[in-house]
Amino acid sequence: MKPQYWFRWLSVQGAPRLVLRRQARRGDAFAELMGGPGGFADPYPLIERLRGQGRLIRTSISWATFDHELCRAILRDNRFGVRTTESFDIPGPLQKLANYFPLPPNPVEPPSMLVINPPEHTKMRKPVASAFTPRAIGRLRDRVETVTAELLDALPAGGSADLISAFAAQVPIAIISEMLGFPDSDKDRFLHWGDELTPLLDVGISWRAHERALQAMEVMNAYFDDHIARLRRTPGDDILSALVTAGDLDLFELKASASLLMGAGFETTVNLIGNGVVQLLDHPEQLARLRAEPELWPNAIEEVLRFDSPVQTTARTAMCDVEIAGERLRAGDTVVLSLAGANRDPAVFAEPDRFDIGRANAKEHLSFSNGIHVCLGASLARMEGVYALQALFDRFPDLQLDGPPQRRKLFTLHGYEQMPVRLGRRAPAPEPTTV
Repeated sequence: MKPQYWFRWLSVQGAPRLVLRRQARRGDAFAELMGGPGGFADPYPLIERLRGQGRLIRTSISWATFDHELCRAILRDNRFGVRTTESFDIPGPLQKLANYFPLPPNPVEPPSMLVINPPEHTKMRKPVASAFTPRAIGRLRDRVETVTAELLDALPAGGSADLISAFAAQVPIAIISEMLGFPDSDKDRFLHWGDELTPLLDVGISWRAHERALQAMEVMNAYFDDHIARLRRTPGDDILSALVTAGDLDLFELKASASLLMGAGFETTVNLIGNGVVQLLDHPEQLARLRAEPELWPNAIEEVLRFDSPVQTTARTAMCDVEIAGERLRAGDTVVLSLAGANRDPAVFAEPDRFDIGRANAKEHLSFSNGIHVCLGASLARMEGVYALQALFDRFPDLQLDGPPQRRKLFTLHGYEQMPVRLGRRAPAPEPTTV
């Protein structure tokens, strides 16, 4: 591995890792939430402990809030910007190291729209937004139905399967690959790169995880070079071809956008589908209600998003001195926004720890963020989630877990890496419906 990558890990991940590990040993609930086993497996008891400390609390590395109203307000407040690699309380010399060792284009560093503010954010987001309008998403519905049906047909009736690798991951990767003009034969490569890169969204990851991510980043960067060169010669009818031919973004910006769209178009949905399967199997009375009232499926997806958010957290940095929730924040201070905490705020959601597919205000969750950085693919993820879960339970009505599902050891992205199931009998495929 290149020596400069070790210095990047030290400056961006290593220093916070040392602080969090030390604080976790001292019983710090926030440090355990951000990087301990409890934060991976079941973060909600830790979130409630921290909620009890106040609406806005000072932690070992940043400010933090678990309050729905405060999270929403900060996400919409132009006095706050997105987090950068210099956002946490890292010693100055280590902060400067990160700037000396730039990485290939990737989803978690500029110019990715995930981590830039206006006006640069506007430049990067506007060309992509047209691919995610309600009309554009509606045109994808038939393709989602076809992909889902093909995957369900391939599952072994009466047998067992890993539902994540065989189904939950395959639906969104097929759709986003097609939207970006990638060959269907390369899906497994994208799944591998996604698994390797997503730890970069966490804080304080290990050197080994960081090294694997950067190795994957280099290979993916070379792939994008070749793919974009092909699109320049022979553009197709896809988002990336449109961005290439428009000429508004340079090569580095094109690759940053492609890597973000690939990751964002996949990660939220695979976790949404996996989390939905577990919650519905854990609450059979709710699944029975869905079978009796299938019109509730869209609201059920909102409740899955609220109850077990696929994206647990984000962060914002004060761009100037700010007074909020009775506290004075200095310019440069970072606030960790617990989307999972906001989604179980008892001030907004009655009995927040109860999974209820009929919850009237389930859609008030913040799982897709809010403000100018609200998730572009939210409508696509909702549509994929509704159809994939409804079709799965319709085709395999006796579906059961075949052992404990394995959580991903990540804090920011909350989902499963393995989910063994017994499929049971396969029911006939229903006639296509509009969901």
